[in-house]
Amino acid sequence: MPAADVSLLPAPGRLVVLPGRFTFDGRTTVTPAPGAEAAVALLRELLAPATGLSLPTAADGQIAFTLDPTLTALGREGYGLRVTPDAVHLHAAGPTGLLRGVQTLRQLLPPAALADSPVRGVAWTLPCVRITDGPRHAWRGAMLDVARHFQPASYIRRFIDLLALHKLNTLHLHLTDDQGWRMPVAAYPGLTEIGARRAETAGDGIPHGGSYTRAELRGLVAHAAARGVTVVPEIDMPGHVRAALAAYPELGNDPDRRLDVWTEWGVSEQVLGVHDRALDFCRTVLDEVMDTFPSPYLHVGGDECPTIEWAAHPDARRRAREQGLAGPEQLHGWFMGQIGEFLVRRGRKPLGWCEDGVTLPRSFTVLPWRDAADGLAAARRGHEVVMAPHRSTYFDYRESGRRTEPPAQPGPPIGLDTVHAFRPAPADWEPEAAAQVLGTQAQLWTEYLPTPAHIEYRAFPRLCALAENAWSAPRPWPDFTHRLRHHRVRLHALGVPLHPPHREPRLPALREETHP
Repeated sequence: MPAADVSLLPAPGRLVVLPGRFTFDGRTTVTPAPGAEAAVALLRELLAPATGLSLPTAADGQIAFTLDPTLTALGREGYGLRVTPDAVHLHAAGPTGLLRGVQTLRQLLPPAALADSPVRGVAWTLPCVRITDGPRHAWRGAMLDVARHFQPASYIRRFIDLLALHKLNTLHLHLTDDQGWRMPVAAYPGLTEIGARRAETAGDGIPHGGSYTRAELRGLVAHAAARGVTVVPEIDMPGHVRAALAAYPELGNDPDRRLDVWTEWGVSEQVLGVHDRALDFCRTVLDEVMDTFPSPYLHVGGDECPTIEWAAHPDARRRAREQGLAGPEQLHGWFMGQIGEFLVRRGRKPLGWCEDGVTLPRSFTVLPWRDAADGLAAARRGHEVVMAPHRSTYFDYRESGRRTEPPAQPGPPIGLDTVHAFRPAPADWEPEAAAQVLGTQAQLWTEYLPTPAHIEYRAFPRLCALAENAWSAPRPWPDFTHRLRHHRVRLHALGVPLHPPHREPRLPALREETHP
């Protein structure tokens, strides 16, 4: 079998196809070395629904998972895999590398192995191969907006599984915005009692709401960790906070004003005040976020923050003068500096949306979203950078110009070829700037993605191309599309309603879903 017929996605660093096949059956056993137990447990969990195989532990199992810390060249997430007709040996320097190797084993099996119910009449075989593999970039992820349209924890677990299959290691969970607040905060119960529900969406008259319990969020963190995925929470501030202001108007710039949870899309002019009460609120909320999410990174938004209210409010103008600022428009940078310093003191790393590459405090890791050039400016300034330019990584835009496409973010389509051509650290950047790039992630804003079917239709197969760019060395377009044809069969087995290459989409009717 030629290497081209072993269609893994993302592509491994080195793949050699060997003669023969290995067969899983009821007699197949596993030998985990100390420290490899979690990877073996994941393999069993993922294969059991379709195959029914129990893969019991044995001292001389045909499948061996080993750890060797001296294999430093593999790095934290790299692994080596050798499959012969008689044995499977997966090794890595650390446990996360074994988790990545488990996903490769899943892809080497027949696609039916990915089904969530028993499949009969399939020979569960692997091609014999020798693979050495590891990631090109450390940050490989997707942002899922659950503020505009809430999704239940059961779906988030499925989405995490889809990320892990593609060796993506970060779920950026956008938990708050003008249109909804989804995380419970014990000190401010109104955030979910009031801020988690809106009367309608963009004038359609359909109520929408939902929030998570602390136990659900911690369960998501544990589910993700078992797959080598980190959940990075985002609490947006000082703009995109109208849901919070609906519950606690005193946090804004006019405590006597009563607002609703916003029912429109776009950018609301209502923002947090720059007074001590608002800052104390942010610190209290983030303390509870840190208690729930162990991620070293916490995202605090920082984007699309109008300064109209600050310019009109005497207390905000006074704050600007006290801080020696040229005017109220500079309060945004000051505010983000206060929050960033607080997180750093707590041992965390602040993340923020970057709109020009030079105004967020230097302690921030930045996500440039308006233009890739902002990423270069930020990297030259010394920021760590996660590249997220909207014309390459925003998957709420249409993938094609077909008239039958479901509603999407207004703007030109972003095709699969555009995502495939995107490079997180372009070749023409100087090496010092390129070294500041941690990686990249896709963005799935959900103004026009109300259901899981819509989310996955927009995400796939473009997320496959982004995963390839983040993990693998650049591969030619024909090579990628050849492997993608095989990979579509896997996604079909998983029930993913991915964007079709040559046929029109078939989706559920576009409608709101209301959650308790």
